[in-house]
Amino acid sequence: MTAYLTLFATAFLAATILPAYSEILFAGLLSEGYDPWALWLWASAGNTLGSAVNWGLGRYLLAYQDRRWFPFKRDKLNAAQRWFQHYGVWTLLLAWLPLGGDALTFIAGVMRVRFSVFIALTFIGKSLRYAALAGLMALF
Repeated sequence: MTAYLTLFATAFLAATILPAYSEILFAGLLSEGYDPWALWLWASAGNTLGSAVNWGLGRYLLAYQDRRWFPFKRDKLNAAQRWFQHYGVWTLLLAWLPLGGDALTFIAGVMRVRFSVFIALTFIGKSLRYAALAGLMALF
C-alpha cells in the first residue's frame, strides 16, 4: 500500500506548480510487478486532484495577481485567458502536457470553469496518459 500512496503523492505534486515527475515512479512500479490497474487509478487520481489545486489557486487567488509572488504576470495571464476562451474547455484534455498543462489548469480556475467539467476532462486526459505509458511499458 505504501507504494501506491507514494505514487499518489508524487502524481499529486507533479500536477501542481512544484517540480515532480510521477511517470518515472509509475514506470518503475510497473516494472516491479505492481498491479497495473491499481497504479493507473492511484496515479490518475493523484494527478487529477493535484490539478484541482491549480484550479482552486486560479479561482480564488486571482485577487493577488499584482503581488510579486504570483506565479503568472498580468500580460501572460491575459494571453492565456484569450487562448483559453478561443479553444475552450476541451483543452483540459491536454492538462497532462509537461509544458503548459499546469498553467492550463490554473487558467481554467481563473476562467471559472465549472468544477465538475474540469475534473471530468482533466481526469480523462491524465488517465489516458498513464494508460498509454502502461501500454508502452507492456510492449517493452
